[in-house]
Amino acid sequence: MASGWRPKPADKVVRPRRIKRFRLRRVLGIPGLFSIGYGDVGSSIYYGLGVTALVALGATPIALGIAGIIYIFNALSYAEGSAMITGGGGSASYSRLAFNDLVGFGSGWLLMLSYIATVAISAYTIPPYLSHFWPVLRDPVPGTLVSMGIIAILMLGNVVGIREAGLNLLFISVDIITLLTLVVLGLVLLLAPNPGLLGAHMFGSGNWPSPANLIFGIAVAALCFTGVESISQHGEEARQPEKKVPQTYVLMVVTVLLLFAGVSVVALTAMTPQQLGDPINGWARDPVAGIAHYVSQAIVPQQILGGIAPEHARAVLINLLAGARDLLPDVVAVLAAAILVTATNVGMQGISRLTYNLSTNRQLPATFSRVHFFFRTPWVAIVAFSLVCLGLLIPGFYSRHFFADLAGLYVFGSLLVFALAHAAILRLRMTRPNMPRPFKLFGSIRVRGRSLPLTAILGLLATFAIWVVVVVTQPFSLSAGVVWLGLGFFVYYVYRRSHGMSLTRTGLPGPTRKTVDH
Repeated sequence: MASGWRPKPADKVVRPRRIKRFRLRRVLGIPGLFSIGYGDVGSSIYYGLGVTALVALGATPIALGIAGIIYIFNALSYAEGSAMITGGGGSASYSRLAFNDLVGFGSGWLLMLSYIATVAISAYTIPPYLSHFWPVLRDPVPGTLVSMGIIAILMLGNVVGIREAGLNLLFISVDIITLLTLVVLGLVLLLAPNPGLLGAHMFGSGNWPSPANLIFGIAVAALCFTGVESISQHGEEARQPEKKVPQTYVLMVVTVLLLFAGVSVVALTAMTPQQLGDPINGWARDPVAGIAHYVSQAIVPQQILGGIAPEHARAVLINLLAGARDLLPDVVAVLAAAILVTATNVGMQGISRLTYNLSTNRQLPATFSRVHFFFRTPWVAIVAFSLVCLGLLIPGFYSRHFFADLAGLYVFGSLLVFALAHAAILRLRMTRPNMPRPFKLFGSIRVRGRSLPLTAILGLLATFAIWVVVVVTQPFSLSAGVVWLGLGFFVYYVYRRSHGMSLTRTGLPGPTRKTVDH
């Protein structure tokens, strides 16, 4: 440092060196990134399947299939964006670079709403699975109290900074094996002996949804296909993010689509859409437990195994199928609770990473990224937004429609975030065509001399169109989402103006002050 250097007044207030303390280490490879993403999307099958059936009825597999195609579009756009912008932040970072700070903040604030809804709905779904052992947890009051307790415990754990990455990876590995086993058993024990049952449950009288409900069902099915943002939020912690993040997205797409296709088909073979989607007397909150229940009651069809020789081999296989069938309800109950706890925790971690990113870019007050002096965790953000999650669970004590409302709230935020991500990728192709793109989307079309990816165009149109349907048909989602956006933009406006900053560009002075943002 030069001997003539003297600190300026702003240095004493802003202390820019403090940002260095928040720098995250690049330690995550594909397994770590996959465990984060799957902890989000893989867990959603334990509640998303039921809430989709609540709306889409017999068209649930079709709604999931269409949502899965949109998920592919989303994952591809995030793969290109994360390879270009390796500092994390997801759609908020893409939008900030493509448009300005105001749009970037809007995307980040909407994503915060999605994370909060994910934490709430994941925690709310844990008690129904545990009711396999303690039936009282199926009642709204004790079940909601347990959900709140889980959030409170995880909040304290995240403040303290407990690490459980290895345990998460173990849970996820066992989960994939269990779901594959459940699908195979469902196909062998339920679908193969009664091949017409699936068609009757899908297309039977009263089982097909109205056009509006089918579209809303596709939107709700998007609840199952989360995880793209969770991976991108950890881009700053990934090794070689320009390579590892896109590879993780490809692996996620293949794994998730195969599992969801199999589970949805088995679910509608095992039960009617009314049984699957009833949140009070059915299996809406614990659909995988419902599948395990009906599989456990099925009789092993010996005629299907008749082609296996010799006789003793057939007997061994029958005994193995019967043993796996009998163990499934217990295994699913324990594993679902563990995966949903993981998803709740991943949501909290996503909130802390997102808050860090927004604060670093001066889009939220630095207070939200304040690190605890002893635990070295962003405790203010964790506590503040965990309290919001707890407040969001209060209607669970009395509202019959709370489950669907919670899903609609998630859809309001997530679909707009995905639409903004696609729009940002397209705009960056137009405004920064020479920007390095280690992963570049294929299937482009030429517009004004620029190469625009077709998947991003289709993804933008699909996500925005479905979002419009949601806000038109779901008044709760619209009102709650607008209130959330209004609160966020108010905080943003007051913060930026109080620091003399432009609303759209970091580092530019606002109209009332001449100081620049350091």
